[in-house]
Amino acid sequence: MSNPQMDQFSPLQRFSVVFFFSLAVSLLFISLSLKLLRTRPWCSCAICRDYTTGKWAEEFPNLCDWAAAQLRRSPTNTIHIHVLGNIITANPENVEHILKTRFENYPKGQPFSSILGDLLGRGIFNVDGELWRFQRKVAALELSAAAVRSFSLRIISSEVSSRLLPLLNSVSTVDLQDVFKRLSMDCICKISFGVDPACLELDRPMSEFVAAFDSATSLSAARALAVAPLAWKIKRILCIGSERELRKAVGMIDVLAREVIRRRRKLRNFAGGEDLLSRFMGYIHDEEFLRDIVVSFLLAGRDTVASALTAFFYLLSEHEEEEEAIMAEISRVLGDAAPSWEKLREMNYTRAAVYESLRLYPPVQFDSKFAAGGDVLPDGTAVEKGARVTYHAYAMGRMEKAWGKDCFEFRPRRWLGEDGRFKAESPFKYPVFHGGARLCIGKEMAEMEVMLVAVSVVREFRVRRVEPGAPLRFAPGLTATVRGGLPVQVLRRRGLERE
Repeated sequence: MSNPQMDQFSPLQRFSVVFFFSLAVSLLFISLSLKLLRTRPWCSCAICRDYTTGKWAEEFPNLCDWAAAQLRRSPTNTIHIHVLGNIITANPENVEHILKTRFENYPKGQPFSSILGDLLGRGIFNVDGELWRFQRKVAALELSAAAVRSFSLRIISSEVSSRLLPLLNSVSTVDLQDVFKRLSMDCICKISFGVDPACLELDRPMSEFVAAFDSATSLSAARALAVAPLAWKIKRILCIGSERELRKAVGMIDVLAREVIRRRRKLRNFAGGEDLLSRFMGYIHDEEFLRDIVVSFLLAGRDTVASALTAFFYLLSEHEEEEEAIMAEISRVLGDAAPSWEKLREMNYTRAAVYESLRLYPPVQFDSKFAAGGDVLPDGTAVEKGARVTYHAYAMGRMEKAWGKDCFEFRPRRWLGEDGRFKAESPFKYPVFHGGARLCIGKEMAEMEVMLVAVSVVREFRVRRVEPGAPLRFAPGLTATVRGGLPVQVLRRRGLERE
């Protein structure tokens, strides 16, 4: 049977169509073959075999723990996962080389941007070059403003005193991770957009938007761990399976983000607004770009803070002596006064405990770059052009070379000098806030929020795990999220003192 659409072409035209279509398919096949040859998907080395078969789960509770063990065994603290085409390092000299010395050679890269493109678009965490520089310059300018710091402290303090503490006072057991996710969502939405989602009201279910955001981050992260990226790309084109779920989740996120932008525009006086979106709208008029910035704000301010707080109270619940040391500092520095930015900076031990918990459980466990050109890392590892290079912050906190034989222990005092004052470490030894040109510009604000919440909760309550001693198991995602949450008992300090 003839094809009516093809019949309208001359024999030469039909031949040309078939020829060029066949050529395109052949070039695609050759391209994919070369990519497969480079990534060695059939690699039978022990590391690749354990990764692809899931054998690592027989010995380790989490993939990050398995990776940390492999990195410790390596003489250079660097390994290759050939099936992913990925060089992974926990060597501080390599990290400094990647993030600072040869920064321009290690951008996020197009492969990374495509993995997170549907969720983050052109947001600051997913771009390089001028787009990244522009967003960073504007964000750094606004976040450093005294008015923004004051506004943020006011919002977080109000959220803690009016919602968080009354909530904890009304329960005997609760999933603390869920509470911190709700708290951080309320705070970031108020600070960034001037919108109050009221997530901390437990009688209200988490919104569909929050569920969509969690789903989108989890599904996007799964793309990065795929042995065969072509699989998710084909599913994306066909809109099936996990890619269909991701498209649905991102669609819901888009609706809310655009509604937030519309409301801000409707106020007409956004140039004088205190929230960060209003300030950005004074520089940016492209609505799609603003949507990407809204989602980036949420990713930066919600999941990372909730993850940090969850890890902090998990560790504190199993180390009562550290909790008592923090209580003593609260009494000495604050007395009965409310925490202020200045007073929090004086709390050296509490700050040390926060940094120590982040060392063991960083919210972002690893970060990847793609080499723009061939290179050799300081430890002698050869890097081919286009190779994925990852530094593993979770593993770096568990390196005996860097932290000593007690590297697995929660010991805040390692962060204090002889005078008892907090002393920072190199960001390349401790890349929790990244380092070099991409050092986290919201670092001080995030630190303030975590410390304020920690101090406010510790002075009023003792938190104890329902299942003490059980290891944390993480769910797949862009940030560290505990699978099954963190169920705890909440004990009121004043009630304990009366007893």
